[in-house]
Amino acid sequence: MLKTSLLFFLTALAEIVGCFLPWLWLKKGGSVLLLIPAAFSLALFVWLLTLHPAASGRVYAAYGGVYVMTALLWLRFVDGVKLSTYDWLGAAVAFSGMLIIVAGWSK
Repeated sequence: MLKTSLLFFLTALAEIVGCFLPWLWLKKGGSVLLLIPAAFSLALFVWLLTLHPAASGRVYAAYGGVYVMTALLWLRFVDGVKLSTYDWLGAAVAFSGMLIIVAGWSK
């Protein structure tokens, strides 16, 4: 479970970075060269998703829970936005959903 969770967090980070860099280019006047590491990051994201042993639909469903938590952590530590109790509660519920789904993979 720990290995799967860490892999999902790495996957989410790769996706967020891959989307954040083009956002910097389009919204904040960043260099067009940001698209190069963004493309690599998104390719890494896709590859990481393939490392899970479950059917793709289950992987995507479980990944969603970790993505929610990772995105909120990004909001807090990269964007500097203080998270509310509702943010933390929602992240905990989403992450719990991932744990439940992954627990059934071996069944």
